[in-house]
Amino acid sequence: MNFIDIAQASTEAVSHTAEGAVDEGLLASLGLNGQLFISQWINFAIVVAILWFLILKPLVKKLNERQKMIDDSISNAEKIQKNLDRSEKDYLAKMDVAKAEACRILTQANSEAEVVAEQVKEKAKNEIEAVVLQAKKNIGLEKDEMVSKLKQQTADMIVLALEKILSEKIDGKKDKELIEKAIKDMK
Repeated sequence: MNFIDIAQASTEAVSHTAEGAVDEGLLASLGLNGQLFISQWINFAIVVAILWFLILKPLVKKLNERQKMIDDSISNAEKIQKNLDRSEKDYLAKMDVAKAEACRILTQANSEAEVVAEQVKEKAKNEIEAVVLQAKKNIGLEKDEMVSKLKQQTADMIVLALEKILSEKIDGKKDKELIEKAIKDMK
């Protein structure tokens, strides 16, 4: 269509309006054309229906679906947070129990170690005392043995010395008396 056709159609509409203006009365006094007004309402209703069914209804449906998905996500996030908080509390409680148990075990181990150390010290002390006592006994026995050997050697030396001095052997009785006297003098 071109502008001339549009202009011609509008002049025809104006002429029809002038003819219908007489019939319409009140609408015409307000400056409204009844047929044009009704056709515009029908066009508006068609546009609204098209917009509603083709655009707004699917858009509202999608928005509702997204809102539901967002609400579900928030709900799940809250559940997860609650589970996380509960798990953290359980973890901390178990850690406290484990720390207390570890402390108790360490205390018990320390006390047992002290007892064992005391026992080892006592055993070592007893062993040392036994070794010292045995050493004293051995020293006493060796001393007695050495004194006995020394006396025997001294007596033998005295006998030899007397034999050389006297150039003769003294009988057993006299020999014994001389040995005992020499031993008494040595003490």
